[in-house]
Amino acid sequence: MLLKTLELGPLGANCVIAWDAGTKEGIVVDPGDEPDRIFNLLDDNGIRVKYIICTHAHFDHVGAIPELKRKTGAPVAVHGAEIELYGAVRDQAAMWGYELEDLPPPDLILKDGDELKAGPLTFLVIHTPGHSPGGICLYGQGVVITGDTLFAGSIGRTDFYGGSMERLLASLKKLASLPEDTRVIPGHGPSSTIGEEVRENPFYQGIEL
Repeated sequence: MLLKTLELGPLGANCVIAWDAGTKEGIVVDPGDEPDRIFNLLDDNGIRVKYIICTHAHFDHVGAIPELKRKTGAPVAVHGAEIELYGAVRDQAAMWGYELEDLPPPDLILKDGDELKAGPLTFLVIHTPGHSPGGICLYGQGVVITGDTLFAGSIGRTDFYGGSMERLLASLKKLASLPEDTRVIPGHGPSSTIGEEVRENPFYQGIEL
């Protein structure tokens, strides 16, 4: 698997593009802004987008979906519990002083345990609510893409609509069951590993694993 992370937009959200070198099929996760940068990476590597996937539907992670959908025709996938936020993205952005167009209707409603395939690559959908009701992580090929559930040394905020610290801590416990050497690619900031986070992240302290 080949993988690139683009830090996009004024809030520096990570867009993750992962693809198979042989088939050139791939996924785009959290295309939040700056669609031209995404298009350039796709074109430069000949990537055919199999899915556009939302780890969650906060506006800084989904803003480039309309243009990406128009260009690639790829289905947009979002967890069922995130549909309300997904449909309210213009209002979310306006609260922060940004203007976005409405998102296209999602094509695929995800649930915990689903698998998404791109060429020979397989990504397991792990429902990890807490930062938002329908937050997910994607696990496969030794990598977990965590959105705003887990950061290097921190976690996502729980004071937004639908947030819950209790649920987020339960989601952290779920992620702790992944192999220690699993590479963590978060929605903001640098990468890490599950082992590093379980040992060093203060929010893991006190969780009975």
